[in-house]
Amino acid sequence: MTNPLHFTTICLGFALLACVQAHAVNEPNTKNQEQGTEPFRPEAGKFPPLEKALSYRGELVFVDHANRRGSVRIPGEGTYFRNAPHPFALLPYAVVRYHGAPADLRDIPLGTLLHIRAYLPPDPATSAVPVLPVDNKNKTAGYSGKGVAPAENHLLLLEDEPSHCQREGLMWKLKEVEVKNREGMLIATCEPKQGSKAKATEEKLTFDAATRFWRGRECLGIDELIADGAWPADGKKALGGQAVLLGITWKPTPDGIFTRFHVSDIWLDDASMQRAAQNQTETHKTFIRTRWMPAWIDAVEYGKFGRATVTATLFGGMDAALYADFKKGATANMNGAEATLKHAGGGYGPAHMASKGTLLDVTNATGDIPLGSSGIQIRFETDLIIEGIRLGRVVRVRPSNWPLVNLPREEYIGDGSNPEDRFPTPTIFPKY
Repeated sequence: MTNPLHFTTICLGFALLACVQAHAVNEPNTKNQEQGTEPFRPEAGKFPPLEKALSYRGELVFVDHANRRGSVRIPGEGTYFRNAPHPFALLPYAVVRYHGAPADLRDIPLGTLLHIRAYLPPDPATSAVPVLPVDNKNKTAGYSGKGVAPAENHLLLLEDEPSHCQREGLMWKLKEVEVKNREGMLIATCEPKQGSKAKATEEKLTFDAATRFWRGRECLGIDELIADGAWPADGKKALGGQAVLLGITWKPTPDGIFTRFHVSDIWLDDASMQRAAQNQTETHKTFIRTRWMPAWIDAVEYGKFGRATVTATLFGGMDAALYADFKKGATANMNGAEATLKHAGGGYGPAHMASKGTLLDVTNATGDIPLGSSGIQIRFETDLIIEGIRLGRVVRVRPSNWPLVNLPREEYIGDGSNPEDRFPTPTIFPKY
């Protein structure tokens, strides 16, 4: 898709912009955090540097899980509810985190506020979402201001609020609560766990009777907090900087305040957050074992009569138990895949056309491992290599102890691995 695309959305007040930006201002400087100012396009066969990614956040408003793409509504300088959804696509090696654990796009509820690190499309000709002018983040459309439709819409990292805070060493601190009719307002700051000389900016966040409070193994409602005396039944109460993790969403807000975010969950202690992460980890492990581990091909050594030895790097961001199943000497399957990680030729199951063979070696890289890579490289020998296994191509790999199942129609493409064989095609997105 080559025509320049332009989003038209409406403008927020400058006072609201200060509230939206408060969280980002207080993020600490960690390794590879400072984003590049120039648009960056990833190269085939290379994991892009995180520091060159554009950082922004937005509310998840649409998901096409089978094609690993969706749309977010990005806060800007306009009336937030009128900002058009901004399409994004996950890079094949993208890391997705939800509740502090590995996740698939299908695991994240609509409305969740997500933190994003993204680049220009690696290959605009095969992009699964609309391609925008490279300077689109600097353009102003109507009353929307800048930044609500960046051209950097191919994501390396997608994470919800608690995942972002854990990775960056942040913690929300509750200063004050005001309750009326089982709903109300929280005043809180997001600060580094280790403290900082910079003064944290207070934010106002709404909550209601649907907000979940997690404590240990318990899921509480606001009525339990009121009964315990932790929160008032009516009126204000100082909370003294109580340290928590928050799940943040957006919901329509009265009084003409369009970018006040909403609290969906509050984790009151480490045990409750660890339990949420454990549950999400098990969900993701089950998912990957039925869809196979994604990787890309580093080298292919061809032999006679279809034999070949393939070197591949497994993608990162997953639980260690999945990588532990890749053992030297184990049998495995390797199948071609598209950039959306859809299996090729899956009409009779992903193993029908896959190459079968043995893992000759499994090695772990040393030093800094770029985000998107596991640092684990496998050497796979097969006596019948398929077309989809070529240098630089994306594949899926299955150790033989993982279950062998058929996949739904939307999760595989034809035998030719044609990027146009998408279901549905990119035309589902409007032209702006």
